[in-house]
Amino acid sequence: MANYLIIGASSGIGQALALQLAKTSHRVYGTYHKHTANSASSNLTYHHLNVLDEHCEFEFLPDQLDGMIYCPGSINLRSFERIKPADFMLDYQLQVVGAIKTIQACLPKLKQGRNASITLFSTVAVQLGLPFHSQVSASKGAIEGLTKALAAEYAPLIRVNCIAPSLTDTPLASSLLNTPQKQEAGSLRHPLKRTGTVADMANMIEFLISEKASWISGQILHIDGGLSTLRT
Repeated sequence: MANYLIIGASSGIGQALALQLAKTSHRVYGTYHKHTANSASSNLTYHHLNVLDEHCEFEFLPDQLDGMIYCPGSINLRSFERIKPADFMLDYQLQVVGAIKTIQACLPKLKQGRNASITLFSTVAVQLGLPFHSQVSASKGAIEGLTKALAAEYAPLIRVNCIAPSLTDTPLASSLLNTPQKQEAGSLRHPLKRTGTVADMANMIEFLISEKASWISGQILHIDGGLSTLRT
């Protein structure tokens, strides 16, 4: 049994992953901010955390941590000319600085872990270059750089990888999939002709943090229905 911390475990991908890991007898410590969550599993507990706070407290964690997954994010798709510099900073604080604060706080515990790993999230838009994606791509591009730098710095003790999804059916992306027309258009954009699911992402993360992926680090994994590499 391993100990895992999931930041943002009350909805979407984080919630699916938390429930999936708890069912396989791992001990999961999930955090929530706006969306409260309850669990019927004794292997999963939820703890309030706002990563935007100046000081984030993690007293609820054990001395040994085998994996940390950072899920908070935002999807703000607007014309570059309409985005204020402060908007970029808000995204950066949530998606980059929040991850940095969490990683730094958890490093001593991760160094005590078995096959310890960190998993972060980017977006397929960083590689592709898509219109109206400057705000999300700026912070997620920083996450990709952070992933590779940390993977090098903490090898071989801690593995660090990053998931770069395309459009996935989560509450965060609800405005992009809230009509049948949008759902069809989103599916048709992908070579595999569907949008992603939380299960697609949770299954990949479960593999990445396991012993089966013990020779994988510093990778940006595009779980995107073939969008980043295929033209059909």
